[in-house]
Amino acid sequence: MSAFIKQVLYNITMIIAKIHDYIMSLNNNLVTPFTDKELHFIVMGTLGMFMVLITYPLFKYLSKKNIMSITFLYVLTFMLMLIFSIEIGQQVTNTGLLDFEDIVFGISGFIIFFLIFIGAKTIYLIIKKKMKK
Repeated sequence: MSAFIKQVLYNITMIIAKIHDYIMSLNNNLVTPFTDKELHFIVMGTLGMFMVLITYPLFKYLSKKNIMSITFLYVLTFMLMLIFSIEIGQQVTNTGLLDFEDIVFGISGFIIFFLIFIGAKTIYLIIKKKMKK
């Protein structure tokens, strides 16, 4: 599991790096290039709104089908942010190393524990349903 997550995170990082390089090449070809702050404002604002347009209908649909899927997506997003923040904080404060393996194992731990939770919940619901009969 952790090798798969490591590869996924690496691929996402490489895609982001390629997009960054592409945006920078476009910006460098402008007569008056945007500043770093202006680029962050434009790109992150656009990306955020794109994500809203995608996630709003998705979450609206999922809320009618299975609220646990929204819970998983929200917590996974939070855990990614938290784990990356901890690793970056360790690097900045010299209290540890920014270790990619720590990120991979942290996310793997959450996913495995979540799957165990879903399994236990499913077993509980099956037993509860059978006891009602």
